[in-house]
Amino acid sequence: MELNYELKKLQLKETFSIAYGNYDTREALLIELSYLNCKGYGECVAIDYYHIDLKNFIIRLNEIQPLLEKRTVVHPKDFFHFLSTLDLHPFLMSALDCAYWDLFGKLENRSFTELNHIPSGNLAESSITISVADIENQIRKIEKSSWNRFKVKCKGLHKDNIEKLLRLNRNIALDSNASFTDQDCLWLQENKDVLQFSYLEQPRPVDQYKVLKKEGFANWMADEDSQDLNSLEELLPYYKSVNIKLMKCGGLTPALEMIIKAKELGYKTMIGCMTESTVGISAGCVLAGLTDFADLDGANLISNDYSSGNFVKNGNIILSGKPGLGIEL
Repeated sequence: MELNYELKKLQLKETFSIAYGNYDTREALLIELSYLNCKGYGECVAIDYYHIDLKNFIIRLNEIQPLLEKRTVVHPKDFFHFLSTLDLHPFLMSALDCAYWDLFGKLENRSFTELNHIPSGNLAESSITISVADIENQIRKIEKSSWNRFKVKCKGLHKDNIEKLLRLNRNIALDSNASFTDQDCLWLQENKDVLQFSYLEQPRPVDQYKVLKKEGFANWMADEDSQDLNSLEELLPYYKSVNIKLMKCGGLTPALEMIIKAKELGYKTMIGCMTESTVGISAGCVLAGLTDFADLDGANLISNDYSSGNFVKNGNIILSGKPGLGIEL
């Protein structure tokens, strides 16, 4: 097996504004694993609030390249077990795990959904992100959009804005990126009208969730609080839903386990994304048959996508049906 990698710059169609900051570009690391005439692809991106430095990932790839390249082709779950011994950051592990699933499926001439017996019909419909802006701007974007589901980013709670969004009678979720106060959360979970929001994502900074009550009216969804399998039981009294992102948990292999465990515990689940090309989004799409929600608009937000595969059009997730993850550059 051969490893190659390349740094890419993803250019956003417009400035992406969230509570953590404003972004016009994202740096991405493309991973390629090849064997015989087949190539598999995975991707991770630099997210500053996760303290990701892709240059450090490249140093680590150079260190482990000899170990990777002398591996024989085994089942992806066995390959993931090998990756788990290397002390890799979850973002980098995810890129390698996804690339290997793509390669393995192409070698077997079977899609990821076939290999894992995942339903490929009646997929969760994806939301599209509405960046932080003044409320009239956000409403204008919602009303002009051909999508049906929206994730509205907010920086702090403005009750007048909440009322204006509710009056739209559209399928809307709120994502504060940890910018709500304890008092904001109490007001929201005690307000019956908040039932109209499909979910309210990561209201407080990491580990500051004790104010949340899952019995309230708000469908609180954990994002940064829910990094991996181990976080699920601890969050159970506070959150009704979890946002599972491949880069957070380390790839498709642990994401599958996490979805199964979350469902057993009674959570609603979402397959989410970062700002990614179709390489990353293709991997997320194959899990949409298992989740209640999807937020896979990442490739729709960039202007220089460099790949094809599974994709999202007006919220509809379209699986290519091709072997592996169906990714082509």
